[in-house]
Amino acid sequence: MKNMVFHPRRLHHFYNRGNNRQPIFFSRDNYLLFLKKAQQHLLPHCDILAYCLMPNHFHFMLDTHETLQPNALNLAIGTLLSSYTQAVNLRLRRTGSVFQQHSKAKCLEVSDAQYPLTCFHYIHQNPYVARLCKRMEDWEFSSFCDYLGRPGGFCNQAKAHQLLDLPTDRQTFYEQSYRTIPPNRLRGIF
Repeated sequence: MKNMVFHPRRLHHFYNRGNNRQPIFFSRDNYLLFLKKAQQHLLPHCDILAYCLMPNHFHFMLDTHETLQPNALNLAIGTLLSSYTQAVNLRLRRTGSVFQQHSKAKCLEVSDAQYPLTCFHYIHQNPYVARLCKRMEDWEFSSFCDYLGRPGGFCNQAKAHQLLDLPTDRQTFYEQSYRTIPPNRLRGIF
């Protein structure tokens, strides 16, 4: 895996997709396994502020820890992806890579302070925009429902509210989350 650059105490958009744009999740159990592995491998190095798993790709918004060691998160991501691939290949009796060779990560510390918030909403809007669900809250494999009160989430919501200045009122948060993101706003998150 080509090294991505992660800076301590910074927000990053981390994403990848299926090899040849193929599916990476084949059943509900696959989604749940990936989320479990993401918690296990990512949380020692960063806080997860948002995520969305799509049939052929995924997105995470990460806030790296102050004590992040060089390449530690890269190694954790490599372990996450390879261990998931091994488990899925074993269960489905298949071989080969599941993910594209190079994961991507973009530091969201840019001159426009709204890019992190744009990325946050973009991540949650993915299944809705792709018409995989009629409402964002209907997509089980996204942190959007966690912010609406679903129990058991692992996102650091307190940190997200602090860093992104998210509204604490659920109705206002809900309304803001559904606002259409103009295409020119998306350039800074990839």
